[in-house]
Formats: sequence, C-alpha cells, structure tokens
Amino acid sequence: MTNHESEYWRMAEALRGSMDAAEYKHVVLGLIFLKYISDAFEERYAVVLTKYGEEAAEDRDEYIAENIFWVPLEARWQHLKNETRQPTIGRSIDDAMIAIERDNPALKDVLPKEYARPALDKTRLGQVVDMVSNIKVGGTDARATDVLGNVYEYFLEQFALAEGRKGGEFYTPRSVVRRRGRTMPASIPDKTKQCDILLNTPPEVEEAKVTLVFPD
Repeated sequence: MTNHESEYWRMAEALRGSMDAAEYKHVVLGLIFLKYISDAFEERYAVVLTKYGEEAAEDRDEYIAENIFWVPLEARWQHLKNETRQPTIGRSIDDAMIAIERDNPALKDVLPKEYARPALDKTRLGQVVDMVSNIKVGGTDARATDVLGNVYEYFLEQFALAEGRKGGEFYTPRSVVRRRGRTMPASIPDKTKQCDILLNTPPEVEEAKVTLVFPD
C-alpha cells in the first residue's frame, strides 16, 4: 500500500456522508473501473491522434488491436466531468456504462448501471466523479505498477472495516487482480459476484486478468 491509496480513501470517505458503506462501495468501485478504462483509452487516443490524425483516432480497431477497450463519445470521462454539476449525472454515468458494454462484448452485463436511481444523491455523486478524476489508474505507468489492483484492494478492505466486518468475510487479499506468473490467493466466497476481463498488459506479461469483486 502506498500513500496514494490512503489519500484516495480519505477523499472518498469524506464524500460518503450518511450513505451506507455497503451501497457506497458499488458507487465508488464502479467509477474507478470506468476511470481505468478511460485512462487507457485516452492514452492510446493521444498516440493515434498524433501519428495518424483524428479519423484514425476514432477508429475502434486502433484500440481493440492493442487490447484496449473502445470508449464511445458519450462514455468518455471528459463528458462525465462536464456533467458533474447536472442533476442528470446519474443517467449520464448509466448511459456511459451501457455504451461501453454495447461496444465491448467482453464487458456485457458486467458494469454497474444503477447511478440514476432516485435514492442516490446526485450532488454527492458528481463530487465522487470529480474525486475519481484525480486517480490515474489506466495509463501505461499505472498499469505497470498495478495501481488499479492496489487501489481496488485497499478500498475493499476499508469498506469491509466501514461495514463493521472483517475483510475476510467478503474480501480475499490480492484476489482482485491476478496475473500469470504470480502466486496469489484465489479463494473467493460463493456470494461474491466476479467477472474476469482481459486487460492491456505490460510487454513482459503475456496475459492479465482483473476480477471485479462486487460483494453483496
């Protein structure tokens, strides 16, 4: 764990307010993964735009070929940032999740899509989006140092404590991100929902998977 994870957690916890930790973790962790997808996409977008121009930068194949999820216009992070002060921010996030699933079959029925529900404070949700905007999880450097796994693991552990439970009740350390060549615990309770998603990996790693863990 680095100072970054604890700093991000302090920011996230400050925005939770009276929201139940069990509900809040779904809000935050879903946005963090969306930010991961967006960071990787935006980094590749900048490279393609510089080398080949705007038409190529909007070509889905330029991303799929590099094992990077394609992000359609309505789902891009900057679009969501522009919506953070609008009462429709929840619907915008749900629409972004739906669009990404639509254009990336590997993510079908994986991403959370309950941000528009009336019970979710949209002002606070917009603040969480602003907070997550400061977390760089999907760029080349972040992927090489496993920032997503570190942040995700730390947040799950803290949410377990916030719910008054021991982490082991729904959280197994290092079960979030497992890469070939590493020895990590793989046991996850049956009650845990999980999905394996192929991700872009550093050159020295042939294949990587992330397991999204959304405890009940």
